[in-house]
Amino acid sequence: MNITDIRIRLVTKEDSKLKAVASFTIDNAFVVHDVKIIEGANGNFIAMPSKQAPGGDYRDIVHPLNTETREQISAAILAAYDNEKNAQ
Repeated sequence: MNITDIRIRLVTKEDSKLKAVASFTIDNAFVVHDVKIIEGANGNFIAMPSKQAPGGDYRDIVHPLNTETREQISAAILAAYDNEKNAQ
């Protein structure tokens, strides 16, 4: 799996934990929109697109099936976020 494109939209609201929203493309063939970059207690992390279930919980709409893939996607998106933020 190759991540072939990442697009970052920075969030400008000062006191928001949401720092940006990202889209990424896999192998120039499959795109995932609305990945959130969130500021956490231990640094930034990503949250996959989700929807609210009838019970009020949120469930991911798309997600990696293993830790290695999750880490690859997370590292690539957070690096793109840092580049975009530093370019401002």
